[in-house]
Amino acid sequence: MTPRVNQINIILHDQKHDQKRVQLDKVVIPNPFEQIEKKLTGLVGLDFIYDQMVEIYALIEINKRRQSANLKVEPQTLHMLFKGNPGTGKTTVARLLAKWFVELGVLAEQKVIEVDRADLVGEYIGQTAHKTRDLIKRAQGGVLFIDEAYSLARGGTKDFGKEAIDMLVTHMDNHQQSFVLILAGYPKQMDYFLKTNPGLRSRFPFIIEFKDYDADQLLAIAKQMVAKRDYILTKEAEFKLFHLIKKKIDLESNVNFSNGRFVRNLVEKIIRNQSIRLVKQQVYDGDILVLLTADDILT
Repeated sequence: MTPRVNQINIILHDQKHDQKRVQLDKVVIPNPFEQIEKKLTGLVGLDFIYDQMVEIYALIEINKRRQSANLKVEPQTLHMLFKGNPGTGKTTVARLLAKWFVELGVLAEQKVIEVDRADLVGEYIGQTAHKTRDLIKRAQGGVLFIDEAYSLARGGTKDFGKEAIDMLVTHMDNHQQSFVLILAGYPKQMDYFLKTNPGLRSRFPFIIEFKDYDADQLLAIAKQMVAKRDYILTKEAEFKLFHLIKKKIDLESNVNFSNGRFVRNLVEKIIRNQSIRLVKQQVYDGDILVLLTADDILT
């Protein structure tokens, strides 16, 4: 969609009080939806988040317009729940949204406090409440991201995880304008987690499912990682890497496969293999130092 151009007429008065009409015809109003697309550029396989970002932007923008028109505006709840296997981009999206919410004026600070069960749950009475309150205080103005959040509900009746859940629910209501809570974890476990507290699901207007990457997407991620490290895959290496990734996907179950994490570990292993090969060959030419070959990819 091309940017909209507004034509503005300005009346200027010269010294003789003669009116002259001057036209300014290049005042560009950015298309907000194009801006959202740009933010997703380079994030392989995460374009599905676009619809949620459009929905959030539209709600915030219309509420601003309603306030200007002295109309009633309901408080905006942006707490989210991410469901997906490891390495599917949940943390990446949380960081992207934290930055974007600051640009929209929803949050005051571009920060993501990343925690798990151990950061919330104490070992004795009173410790959980203290730890949870402290983390919520630290997250004020930003995003509190709790990975493997389902683990808060895995204990029995004497487990303090339930206390942490109850405190989070309370603060989600009392401080819904001052921070955004994002819970993340495996799909099935997160579905069970939502059932452990009757009020949980209704407090997350955005429940987003992160799909596993396919072989083409994982190869694209690997190539990005390689380029960021100033390396280049030869065509033979790229072909071999693709088939290695595809074989791994076929062998692993959905729960066991770590998606982007597997690719990151694989790229780092390939780089180490290249280092060993070059040292053995005693070849240190600049053009050779950047090349990752098929020989560096061990199957």
